[in-house]
Amino acid sequence: MRFSRELARASLIAALATVSLNSQAAPDEIQVYTEEMDEPGDFGLELHVNYVPKGRREATYDGEMASNHRLQVTPEFSYGISKTLEAGLYLPVAMSTDGNLYGNGVRLRLKYIAPRADGDHFFWGLNGEFGSSARRVSESALTLEFRPIMGYRDENWLVSFNPILDADLSTNVSRKPNFEPGLKVTHRVGEGKHAGFEYYGEYGPVGHLLQGDERTHYLYGVMDIDLHGFDINFGIGRGFRSAEDQWVAKAIIAFPLN
Repeated sequence: MRFSRELARASLIAALATVSLNSQAAPDEIQVYTEEMDEPGDFGLELHVNYVPKGRREATYDGEMASNHRLQVTPEFSYGISKTLEAGLYLPVAMSTDGNLYGNGVRLRLKYIAPRADGDHFFWGLNGEFGSSARRVSESALTLEFRPIMGYRDENWLVSFNPILDADLSTNVSRKPNFEPGLKVTHRVGEGKHAGFEYYGEYGPVGHLLQGDERTHYLYGVMDIDLHGFDINFGIGRGFRSAEDQWVAKAIIAFPLN
C-alpha cells in the first residue's frame, strides 16, 4: 500500500534525524507497544531480556547498580480481561557484575485498545503502569507511566508510536512527568519474519523539554520472528555521544500458553 510505505519512510527519517544521545541507562523492558493483546480469558507470558556489553561503570547516585555488563531478566505475566482490556504484571530481576541476582521491584499495568472494524489497519489505545522499584535501578521507589498507543499494521508494514509520559512519585525526586517517546517500524521480509528499527528517547520534563543536544536517544535494529508458536523480538541498540550505554542487546520471547 502506497500510504503505508510513505508513512514508514517518513517515520524512519524522523527518528534518524534525532539521533544525538545524552544519558539514559537501559530499562528492564525495552518495547514499543502495539495493538496485540491476549484473548479474553487467556493468560500470556513474555520474558524480557537485555544485556549491556558496554555501558556506564560508575553509579550516578548512592546505591545504584552500574549498567556496564548488567543482565536484566523480566518475566511479564498477562491476562485478557476483555476484547479491549488486558492486565499485566512485571517482576524485574537483574544480575550485576558480581554474579549475584537481585529482585528490582514489581509493576502492574492495564492496557486498553479501542475496538476496530474488520479490515481497519489503524489502531489506538492507552497503557497505564504503576510500580515500585529497588534503589539499585531507580532513585524513586514509586513510578507511574501513561503510554498512549497509536499505529498502523497491514500484511507488510507495522508502524507504532508511543508518546510516553513517565513520572516518579517518591518525595526525594522531582515528580514532574517526563516525555519519553518510542517508535517502531518493521517490514515483512519473509514468512513469519519482520525487520526494521525501534527508537527510544528521553526528552525531559513536560513543559520544560531539554535542548536537542541534551536529549537521550537510542536506536535499535530489530527482528520479529514467529517460530513454532513462539513470538521473538530481538534487537541490538546503539547509544551515541554521551549516552550511558553505548551498546545494548535485547530480546522479548512470548511463550504460547493456550
